[in-house]
Amino acid sequence: MSQENRIPPPTALVASLPATVPFVGPEAHMRASGRPFRARLGANESLFGPSPRAVAAMAAAAQDVWMYGDSESHDLRAALATQHGVAPENIVVGEGIDGLLGNLVRLMVGPGDAVVTSDGAYPTFNYHVAGFGGVLHKVPYRDDHEDPDALLARARAVGAKLVYLANPDNPMGSWHGAARVQAMIDATPSDTLLVLDEAYVEFAPDGTAPQMRPDTPNVIRMRTFSKGYGMAGLRVGYAIAHRDLVALFDRVRNHFGIGRIAQAGALAALKDADHLADVRAQVARARDTLADIAARNGLRALPSATNFVAIDCGNGDERARAILGALMAQDIFVRMPFVAPQNRCIRVSVGDAAALDAFAQALPVALRKAGQTAR
Repeated sequence: MSQENRIPPPTALVASLPATVPFVGPEAHMRASGRPFRARLGANESLFGPSPRAVAAMAAAAQDVWMYGDSESHDLRAALATQHGVAPENIVVGEGIDGLLGNLVRLMVGPGDAVVTSDGAYPTFNYHVAGFGGVLHKVPYRDDHEDPDALLARARAVGAKLVYLANPDNPMGSWHGAARVQAMIDATPSDTLLVLDEAYVEFAPDGTAPQMRPDTPNVIRMRTFSKGYGMAGLRVGYAIAHRDLVALFDRVRNHFGIGRIAQAGALAALKDADHLADVRAQVARARDTLADIAARNGLRALPSATNFVAIDCGNGDERARAILGALMAQDIFVRMPFVAPQNRCIRVSVGDAAALDAFAQALPVALRKAGQTAR
């Protein structure tokens, strides 16, 4: 390429990053195959959909879409504050947890700063850390759970700016009880910020989330409307933290990043407790169905507190990868963990009856194609 046809160079940091993204989206897979999915069970979306009240609220808001959304998300923050028993000043709203993580890393992590996470945990967090020049330090899972003791020990050893824990966990669906998480909060060094990702907490058993204590200065808790509320395409999440930390977000966030339709939909969804309860019940039943499908095919479903199930395929990642590929060839979209030993599993989102029936039909075929006969 001649010099005159080259783009101006990016920063040295960006030039050093790999040309990868955390996930290949389902639409990209469908474009590659030229076919639609029979069952879209790989992105942990809610096939049960959003509240009808939220759909109606978004439709009503569409006529006013010529206006920017409220830059302070005032009404949504006030409703969230009431629900969680905190002040609006303890809440920041952002473009999903992913957007909030990006802004948080921008706020707290400079080139060379240490950040601690679990090896194989949510990769978008790692993507943001790398993008701002942070140095990732990873600890292994323990018994398919993130290990709070190991995370804290590494955070102390490296002087971490951030330590990340998802509870419940993605990609394994495992979880720790509130007392265990609170013990980690209490033991986190004062100069380290604990990032507690609670994206799936609506699906978890009672007693999973510790009590809200927003005045704790070194904890930020992240929630989303993408999972339990069935609004992944809306991109609305929020974080609960000390008001001084929340105030820092105003220095870097996209102040008009949450559109008028999105705010209206999220607010209406938050108020429809009956719909959320119904989705929780459907998710619980679907998890049982996935466990039964796995067992009928000689596989084991791990206990889950999320809207997906990790299915242990045994024999390391080679078999799991072959099964995943054979499912994808049948237009059944699922994913698998990236790191051993968790990558012995495939991860299957729960779905409605039609999607689960399609998975049930495809799995024995996938097992045969992977060179294993279903028992």
